[in-house]
Amino acid sequence: MPLTFRKSFQILPGVRLNINRRSWSVTTGGRHGPKRTHSSTGRRTTSMDLPGPFGWRKTTKRSRRG
Repeated sequence: MPLTFRKSFQILPGVRLNINRRSWSVTTGGRHGPKRTHSSTGRRTTSMDLPGPFGWRKTTKRSRRG
């Protein structure tokens, strides 16, 4: 079984800092509305819980132009 590391800290009301083995991210938003997550790897996720067992999520990855 692989070892994993994940920790989440609330730094302000509605703002969380999430840290894992490879990256970190900041999540903004509350329980009753959209949440936006910005990761150090360039991934941006917007998610929202819908009534019942439903949820919605859209993830985009920052493109590398060089």
